[in-house]
Amino acid sequence: MSLPSLRLKANADRRLRAGHLWVYSNEVDTENTPLTAFQAGDQAVLENSSGKSLGVVALSPNNLICARLLSRDVQHPLTKSLLVHRLNVALSLRETLFNTDCYRLVFGEADLLPGLVIDRFSDILVVQLASAAMERHKTELIEALVQVVQPKGILLKNDSSAREAEALPSYVETAFGVVPDWVALEENGIKFEAPIIAGQKTGWFYDHRLNRARLQPYVQGKRVLDLFSYIGGWGIQAAVFGASDVVCVDASTLALDGVERNAALNQVDEKVTCLEGDVFEALKALKNAEERFDIVIADPPAFIKRKKDLRNGEAAYRRLNEQAMRLLTRDGILVSASCSMHLPEDDLQGILLSSARHLDRNIQILERGGQGPDHPVHPAIAETRYIKSLTCRILPSS
Repeated sequence: MSLPSLRLKANADRRLRAGHLWVYSNEVDTENTPLTAFQAGDQAVLENSSGKSLGVVALSPNNLICARLLSRDVQHPLTKSLLVHRLNVALSLRETLFNTDCYRLVFGEADLLPGLVIDRFSDILVVQLASAAMERHKTELIEALVQVVQPKGILLKNDSSAREAEALPSYVETAFGVVPDWVALEENGIKFEAPIIAGQKTGWFYDHRLNRARLQPYVQGKRVLDLFSYIGGWGIQAAVFGASDVVCVDASTLALDGVERNAALNQVDEKVTCLEGDVFEALKALKNAEERFDIVIADPPAFIKRKKDLRNGEAAYRRLNEQAMRLLTRDGILVSASCSMHLPEDDLQGILLSSARHLDRNIQILERGGQGPDHPVHPAIAETRYIKSLTCRILPSS
């Protein structure tokens, strides 16, 4: 395969030589290699200012991040062969980590496959393509997945907002085999069913697996409130771990149908109650009803999707955590989580401290958690580290 060149300005190769994978548009020598000569999804040989090749990149010429490194070897562009190799490398890690075949199989740049996310539910795969390059090579990708994983079904869940940056259409379709509406999975020894076609993202959130496992020593005989519960990833596990009573709150009827489904699946339906509606309104109603909980889990969707959302997003996290603290019993436990990559853990910790002090409470941070190892972090790309989970004890001031 003969590829065109994309040349960088002088010294613009330093980040890439140090391990980064992204090229910004202002780093490109557009006089010699204009970005207008490329289409989204094209591949090129990336060169430094003196013409030395640095690897193969996939182009997004209309974006600030205009290219992403696919391979440092110019002999290995994005083909079925490279996809098979990278999938085998990713699979070997997950098979080492887990004794079930339920996990995130591919996590974008961290698995050296930018623009690609794959979640595995035993013999069903849910694939998200967020780049024009991956969209262009989806046939080869499906063939590679069939060869490496041998699934019974592959769903393309291409309805995320990330596709808008490259003007890609939104669609959800079965690409291989037969895909059911709900799939079975196992996490921390507990069985679930997830709605992969109509549900959020890929249908499940494997990233909090280890944080949910940390609930076990805290919940025995306790009353638990699970906010933004989705289909019960936190709440059902708390019930199975021995909680006496679990209330799951979510605005989605489908999500709460999933809670009830998963409660029955694990024979804890008598412990689990669902409350449908806006979470902030539900918090007010619970406070007015003088309800109290030993443990509150606050794992909201990303309140800060872009840097410009930072101020409003931080205010939303503060409001959520403060209202959650108001519902805790004496010496209660708050599990506060964030999936906003623009909110550093230290900032979340600061929000929790200010919320506790506003209520004249003291706070102890007992445990810190991040994403599981099937969501590996690329050390040069801060955006691949996005999950934060702080387990806190909220104490009276005296």
